Amino acid sequence: MEQMNFFERNISKPLADRLRPTSLDEYFGQAHLLGQGKVLRRMIEQDSVSSMIFWGPPGVGKTTLAQIIANTTKAEFIEFSAVTSGIKEIRQVMQKAESNALYGDKTIVFVDEIHRFNKAQQDAFLPFVERGSIVLIGATTENPSFEINSALLSRCKVFVLESLGEADMIALLERAIQDERGFGAQKINIAPDMTAMIARFSNGDARVALSTLEMVILNGDIAADGTVNISYEILEQITQKKSLLYDKKGEEHYNLISALHKSMRNSDPDAAVYWLARMLEAGEDPLYVARRVVRFASEDIGLADTRALEMAVAAYQACHFIGMPECTVHLAQAVMYMSIVPKSNAVYMAYNAAKKDALEQISEPVPLHIRNAPTSLMKELDYGKGYMYAHDYEGAVTDMRCLPDSLIGREYYNPTDRGSEAKIKARLKELRNLRKKQEM
Repeated sequence: MEQMNFFERNISKPLADRLRPTSLDEYFGQAHLLGQGKVLRRMIEQDSVSSMIFWGPPGVGKTTLAQIIANTTKAEFIEFSAVTSGIKEIRQVMQKAESNALYGDKTIVFVDEIHRFNKAQQDAFLPFVERGSIVLIGATTENPSFEINSALLSRCKVFVLESLGEADMIALLERAIQDERGFGAQKINIAPDMTAMIARFSNGDARVALSTLEMVILNGDIAADGTVNISYEILEQITQKKSLLYDKKGEEHYNLISALHKSMRNSDPDAAVYWLARMLEAGEDPLYVARRVVRFASEDIGLADTRALEMAVAAYQACHFIGMPECTVHLAQAVMYMSIVPKSNAVYMAYNAAKKDALEQISEPVPLHIRNAPTSLMKELDYGKGYMYAHDYEGAVTDMRCLPDSLIGREYYNPTDRGSEAKIKARLKELRNLRKKQEM
């Protein structure tokens, strides 16, 4: 059988593997850790890495970063996976590391998906990490606080890797098109907004972005001169997404989020879930939508339904936990809940009224009787003098004034008669009557 040459062997590898960075200069993202002067970059460049855990979502470069360390370190670098390795393999590696240590050589052990190791397997590393026989580098997509033994975790520095931003993702895709290791040897005709669509579709996962680009190019139309032309139809087929008119930084972005917000405010769940689908299927970041829903829960519902904020925050956490496309149902649930429940902007209006006074009125000092007096000097200056402990009074209410003198009697919060605020309104009226009674 005819042997493949080096180029043929290399091109047969997935694009993500061919383009895997071999140095920090080729690495995309994680500027908060790897920017010039940042601690992790210095550790790698100075070959002084200590035991650490890389925690982040899939496709952000955890394994790649470990391999960059392998390329730059003078230590022996041993890599194995928690999926296929057990106690026996761990002990063999540890024995080799102990032998290296006797000769003054350092051993770095990289464990991919370290959260898959059980307690006994993780414990097998502990004495060697403690003695300094090995430097342990683990990669995980799960919260180390829950998945890594506390004793082992306390001896490792945790570095949080973030999903790649759209700009980094587009730069990565453009390099893949131009780099000889990617498609640099071919002429690729692809519109800039298509690479942006792939970047958004990948949801911060570089591996997904590169795999999608590879599929798109391999399925492109080849012209007579060898140019590979990429059409929107090809992109739609590969991503199984409709090419919706959408620009995350343009007017349509703000038009759609406005439509979603106002549909929820108008208690129209059908319209709200439609605009939600328009945004998500066009590639919008689900966490952006979730943050807007969290804001809506307090701005437009507030105390009319106290579960709204809980629902919104839970939806945000669900989106963060499982990502697209599974999190669409969580956002849909939250959006429809927000649409259906009673509405009130009383909390929003209360804050704006208080904000106006805070900005425009003279900044009066805090009344002495509601200041703490932790020192004798403060007591001598009448800090806390005249304070009335509410629990000692009827209804746990006193006539003690808590606002500055110029704002006495100001009422910022005026609840509606809708939803839970009807009860709150009655309670607030009772409290205000009790306070007036105390003043008599």
